[in-house]
Amino acid sequence: MSDVLPPDLPRLRTLRTWHAMWVDRIDEAIAAAEQREKERQQGKERRPPTPDWIVELSIGVGARPIEVHVGGCHAAGKRQRVITREQALAALADGMRACIHCRPDTELGVL
Repeated sequence: MSDVLPPDLPRLRTLRTWHAMWVDRIDEAIAAAEQREKERQQGKERRPPTPDWIVELSIGVGARPIEVHVGGCHAAGKRQRVITREQALAALADGMRACIHCRPDTELGVL
């Protein structure tokens, strides 16, 4: 291995300084990645659980319920409210539309 390194002290010290700088940069990058992972994990642990049932709301003042979804449905819009199983059953019984993607009517046993 000595044949790869320069023989004189100034160049060896320069190489040592250069590599020490890179080790410090790598250590900083590792610490930042560990912090991001820790924050991601904390966010995952603190996230509220997915509700069982939600109702999608219309746009505007006095937004009204327009469609029932299973909690976590990808097709549910951003305007939504959590509801109970009984409220979901009542909404479907009153003629509210059931999402065609998550099929809350099937999940609730309403045909």
